[in-house]
Amino acid sequence: MRGDTADIRHDWTHEEVAAIYGLPLTELVFRAQAVHRQHFAPDELEACVLLNIKSGGCPEDCAYCSQSARHDGPQKKGTPMLTVAEVRTAAREAKQRGATRFCMGAAFRAPKQRQLEQAAEMIVAVREEGLETCMTLGMLDEAQARFLKQAGLDYYNHNIDTSPEYYGEIITTRSMEDRLTTLRAVAAAGINICCGGIIGLGETRADRISMLHLLATLPAHPASVPINRLVAIEGTPLANATPPEPFEMVRTIATARILMPRSRIRLAAGRREMSDEAQALCYLAGANSIFLGERLLTTGNPAPDDDEKLFHRLGMKLQVHTEAN
Repeated sequence: MRGDTADIRHDWTHEEVAAIYGLPLTELVFRAQAVHRQHFAPDELEACVLLNIKSGGCPEDCAYCSQSARHDGPQKKGTPMLTVAEVRTAAREAKQRGATRFCMGAAFRAPKQRQLEQAAEMIVAVREEGLETCMTLGMLDEAQARFLKQAGLDYYNHNIDTSPEYYGEIITTRSMEDRLTTLRAVAAAGINICCGGIIGLGETRADRISMLHLLATLPAHPASVPINRLVAIEGTPLANATPPEPFEMVRTIATARILMPRSRIRLAAGRREMSDEAQALCYLAGANSIFLGERLLTTGNPAPDDDEKLFHRLGMKLQVHTEAN
């Protein structure tokens, strides 16, 4: 990472964020790319792999999620957690594919102690394979966050999903404040935060601006900011949602890059449904992190060969691997 922290702000006003988001697209992308080059190599992508370590049966009612027990999605019923041996094997394969971070997700509202202990064993195993670790296990309190930190967890993912104003239209079983409480617990434990949102939930442009404003005014910017494009899944309330306009993805990513200059902006779920040209614009706008592999938690991802061909055409490369501390 390059550059200094002189341009890092946490006092963005809502009006400033709206003005940036609403710039002519060419000007917005130009500014975002200029900021990006101050802190990152312009041709380099961070590669992560995401593994579902416990799917389905979640008591939450997130309208986009096929793992909710309240919907009729394909992962309505829960499955047991994977074994440590299974996770280690997947991590080893991920490193061979060029990943530097291994992300593990479980469909919990909040983990129980035994589940945390299993997660801790997985963290140790993945770090022994030389990869950074990230987990998403639902809500945490401060003691749980400290427990994961002691196990060696590098990052914790807990997305805010959308704006505070639209949040209740998407999720009713937990509040935005619940999510922020978890983020505060993770930060207090000294774990890096991974936090972003989803585009295409039926939100307005004003909601996207509000979501970015919230992220950019956290006490510390998330180290990673995943921007997801909704993948509509049969059986969920958003199964028939209208796909987001590609340029809105570009605008969201470019604005995030300007607001949070040193964060990794991840072009996350929904990448398979985007054209090569749309992906290229997102990278130009400052996205510099992706998930590798044909499967995310429950949705598809571009095939490795497709990614390799696109990155070759764009002259981009994956971040050089460094051993986890």
